[in-house]
Amino acid sequence: MKNTRREFIKTSASLTGLGIVAANDLLAATARREKKNVAASDQIRVGLIGCKNQGYTDLTSMMRNDPSVICVAMADVDQNILNGRISDLQKEFPNNGKVEAYSDYHKILDDKNIDTVIIGTPDHWHCLQFVEACQAGKNILVEKPIANYIAEAELMVAAAKRYNNIVCVNQHQRSGEEWIKAMEIIRSGVLGQITRVNLWANFAYGTGAPIVPDSPVPAGVDFETWLGPAKKRTFNKNRFHGSWRMFWDYGGGLMTDWGVHLLDMGMWAMDAKGIMPNQVYSNGGRYAFLDCAAETAGTQTAIFQFDDWQMVWEQNAGIQESPYKRLYGTAFIGTNGTLVCDRDGYEVFPEWSNEKNGPKMEPIAKFEGDKRSQDRHTAAFIKCIKNNDRNTPCTIEMGRDAAMLAHMGNVSYRLGGVPLVYDSVTQRFVDNDKANNMLYPKYRAPYQFPKI
Repeated sequence: MKNTRREFIKTSASLTGLGIVAANDLLAATARREKKNVAASDQIRVGLIGCKNQGYTDLTSMMRNDPSVICVAMADVDQNILNGRISDLQKEFPNNGKVEAYSDYHKILDDKNIDTVIIGTPDHWHCLQFVEACQAGKNILVEKPIANYIAEAELMVAAAKRYNNIVCVNQHQRSGEEWIKAMEIIRSGVLGQITRVNLWANFAYGTGAPIVPDSPVPAGVDFETWLGPAKKRTFNKNRFHGSWRMFWDYGGGLMTDWGVHLLDMGMWAMDAKGIMPNQVYSNGGRYAFLDCAAETAGTQTAIFQFDDWQMVWEQNAGIQESPYKRLYGTAFIGTNGTLVCDRDGYEVFPEWSNEKNGPKMEPIAKFEGDKRSQDRHTAAFIKCIKNNDRNTPCTIEMGRDAAMLAHMGNVSYRLGGVPLVYDSVTQRFVDNDKANNMLYPKYRAPYQFPKI
């Protein structure tokens, strides 16, 4: 199915015109959480599901942004992590009050006094917990990628629409000042026609951890519940905290971890919201670091072809040298110049004109960001909750688009580099049964693919 891209915006846009809530009014209070009592009716009462890493970061970012944010409960299948995080929270926010500790996240969803949940669990749990949170009427901040399968991502969009929840995906680069300013430059047209967007991520952790044998489940860990809808297997620490992303049952490697962030920036810059590529092709392999435990690709290239531009993803797990001396980043290649951006900032490289014997465009100063995109993002989410506004800085649709591109790249890779075409109407790949068999997860009993 052929998709046409929206007319590219050539004029500079304001922050609100780009659909971004800068939330500077809330950021003014982030240096210290104000020590004051907030009426119960004005509180944003949060439950955290999945406490170890990014979920806890999301929670504390919200709490630093606004004293009305109260943590009511945390849920995790690892009692060691759960108890440690509650202790951490009480030390950092002594005025917060009691935090309930649950091993079963359903108790958070059942609590009518909790209006907002953060989903910080591994990717294979996102869809189930998200749909249930929608049905429970919660506001939701969900980690990226939003799902571990394409069909899950499509279902999550449908659930949010049906239950009309306020949803924000933590693709927080959409709230970074460096990215917002970069989008203004791109949309001003000074770079000329952009025909190619290059994305890359080279990280040591992408190799996975050194291979170790299976071992007993650690004390305090409910590993059966951690596996959830994924297939049953014995415990191995390399498939648990920290490195689960490198196994297909739970994640999609660098492509779905960092790729989602950067693919999102390419789609944003090219005004391709809701538009799938005409064709996706990806190839690569695990050629080095074979003494590490991983199933996902080490070296991988994916090409996303649109009508009049293409986006290219490259990854090299275990490699630290990278284009433009940036470990990860984006390069928007225009006929007049190239803009390169990561979370540290951006710089522009003008093209040379032989006719003018000079650059094709006026120089643009290098810009360094303030590295506060996470706090800006959660501040904007808080503002949306207070205003009953569903236009969050990263909507579930934006999260779906980025996740689907990443998963399409991985499906093509896993099928040996076969070109794929996705039909957004039928929500299936065109003329490829093998690819269509990879759209849906195979949940093990008693878990079932959600229905709405």
